[in-house]
Amino acid sequence: MTPVAEGPLLVEGPAEIVLPDGSVVLCERPVMALCTCRRTLRAPFCDTSHRPRLREPRAARSSATDAVAPGPDEESEPS
Repeated sequence: MTPVAEGPLLVEGPAEIVLPDGSVVLCERPVMALCTCRRTLRAPFCDTSHRPRLREPRAARSSATDAVAPGPDEESEPS
């Protein structure tokens, strides 16, 4: 097992994981990431929810899409 700073616990597989309710999950992957932050929606596996999510303001996103040139099959608007 290898703990990742600010992230999951990496476990070399295949492995059987016993959940708190007593059920067993068999994972045959060569390496699996187990969540340690409790933010995952796929417990016990990490879904990268521990990563900060930064989004651009809407104005910046819309101006970025406006700057895209029309493709060869699209007509451009007259100037």
